[in-house]
Amino acid sequence: MSEHDKRVNFSHEPVLLDEVIEALAIKPDGIYLDGTAGGGGHSFAIASRLTTGRLIAVDRDPEAVAAASERLAPLGDRAKVVRSNFSDMDRVCAAEGIAALDGILLDLGVSSHQLDTPERGFSYISDAPLDMRMDPSSPLSAADVVNGYPRERLEKIIFEYGEEKFASRIASKICEARAASPIRTTGELVALIRAAMPAAAVRSSEHHPAMRTFQAIRIEVNGELEIIEPTVRRAASLLAPGGRLAVITFHSLEDRRVKQTYAELARGCICPPDFPVCVCGHKPEIRIITKKPVTATPDELKRNTRSHSAKLRVAEKI
Repeated sequence: MSEHDKRVNFSHEPVLLDEVIEALAIKPDGIYLDGTAGGGGHSFAIASRLTTGRLIAVDRDPEAVAAASERLAPLGDRAKVVRSNFSDMDRVCAAEGIAALDGILLDLGVSSHQLDTPERGFSYISDAPLDMRMDPSSPLSAADVVNGYPRERLEKIIFEYGEEKFASRIASKICEARAASPIRTTGELVALIRAAMPAAAVRSSEHHPAMRTFQAIRIEVNGELEIIEPTVRRAASLLAPGGRLAVITFHSLEDRRVKQTYAELARGCICPPDFPVCVCGHKPEIRIITKKPVTATPDELKRNTRSHSAKLRVAEKI
């Protein structure tokens, strides 16, 4: 597939688009950052509402950068695409001469394009090399995890990141197989997962038997969970007073971390509860706009399957 075809086929219908636009309360002269540009859907909707404002769209996937650049080109100077990890947004802003932002969007997780491109190795539906790297230049691949991690570590990852109750059986089956020959493709891994799980569990499951294990390995490869808390804190520190932070998550592990970090940033006094007066001087950094996460409307659920597990949480800088 040519680079142009990859850009054209970067089909990413942005989830919760109307809700994101409302949440960010976009000002025509504001400065915004989309930390996960993907195909540029959210970015285009934000930048098209600007007049003298600016949008910086960030993504670590070079195919996403190419697709977003093409999508945003008609908007001229209102939008710029930068290849970087959203966890480095402070450095991106410094390089662009931006001291504070009026809004930040983070759309976490794997994109539809990454799942739909077999050679990227994210999908358990197609047979392809085990990869799963959002940034192809990253040193750690799914093959490294599957073939190199000790059994105990593999089990821990599958259990904690995939919430897979058959993690021990799956890890043992993987280690048994790789002792004979390295596991090189997604198809091989799916077959091993199926073989490890009880037949009744495979038959009765609402989801593909490999879904949880693939999620776990993908999270490990890309360090998806460990960067959430520091990134949310960094985002809050970059916001101007009244600026908004909107974070979309796609599974409970992500959502839990965003919720907890918001709660900590919104907390005032941190003195022990038995102190008669506050001596810490700690002030809240944000106020939480969404007491409960925003989810997709029935209409969007019919139109966009990716929106089924999406949750949006919004906070405002004080």
